[in-house]
Formats: sequence, structure tokens, C-alpha cells
Amino acid sequence: MLPIASWRPFEAQARNWNRKFSGQATLYDCAGGARDHGALAPPDIVRAILDWTGLPGATRRHWGTDIDVFDRAAHPPGYRTKLLPHEAGPDGVYARLHAWLDMHAARFGFFRPYRTRRRGMCPEPWHLSHAPSARAALAAIDIDMVARAVRGADLLGRELVLEMLPDIFRDHVLDVDRPDAGIGGG
Repeated sequence: MLPIASWRPFEAQARNWNRKFSGQATLYDCAGGARDHGALAPPDIVRAILDWTGLPGATRRHWGTDIDVFDRAAHPPGYRTKLLPHEAGPDGVYARLHAWLDMHAARFGFFRPYRTRRRGMCPEPWHLSHAPSARAALAAIDIDMVARAVRGADLLGRELVLEMLPDIFRDHVLDVDRPDAGIGGG
């Protein structure tokens, strides 16, 4: 098991956001299918980004508590990790890794904050959070802190994000699967 993503500074998260908001990067639905960016209204673009990408200033990536993992040993020749649902499914390239994580991650203090759909992020079985550290980080963040970060950022859709922020904060920061219900929470 190797990390493929971990801590990310605000500026890097903002670049990811701006690439997706502008249509330079693909937006995916929860099944991993590409969405037609041009057919989406701006609020739908924001929601589509948030299905897979945390809002700069509100993402768990800033906390230093979360990682995305994959199993390089499971790769067929030339395979490139996509971090899409089919990779973690029963016939996916990382099925064995995720079966192992289901059984053992909690023993090491980790859980999956996006195991189920809930209101926010699409399920991300590869996304692990260190429970004790994440609890402390979650207790330290509030909506005003996120609003200040967004207001001060060169972020595409900034005014729309600020209008949507109460729902974004509730659905994407607070409404995650919890560690106290096992590996996936829920």
C-alpha cells in the first residue's frame, strides 16, 4: 500500500479547483463517468467539483490527516491509477487492498470518511483518514475560517461558492462517515 495523495497546500487545491471549474479538467459523476462540463450551470459545476474535490480552505487535504492509497504491486503492465470507483470494486485492480483495509485499517487508527455517499463527496474507498488527528482538526475548523480563506483566494466561482458555503460546509466538511462505526463509519 502506497500513498498517492496526502497533504496539499491551499494554492495547489485552488489550482485543482480552477482547472475543474474552467473545464480544463474532467468532472466525473459518482460512477466514474465523465460529465459534460458545457451542459452544467455554474452551481452544478460547483456541486460536480465537490463530488470528488474538496473546496480549498475546507478540504481534509489541508489537515495533514488524510491520504489516498493504492497498491502498485497490483498494477498490470502500464497501468495508471485513476482513483475511480471501478478500481476498488470486486473485480477492480485494488480489490484485494480494499478488502484488507476493510479488515485492518481501524486497528491502525484509520477510517474512510467517504465510504458512503451521504450528502457530500462521492464514495472514495481509497481515501483514509487518521481518526485521532482528524477529530482534532475537525474540531478546529469552522465556516467563518473557510469563508475568510475563500474570500482571499483567486478562486473561480468564488462569489457563488460563498453563497453556497453553508450547504458546502454542512455537506462536505461535517457530513462524513465517522470512525466510531468501524472502518467506514456511517
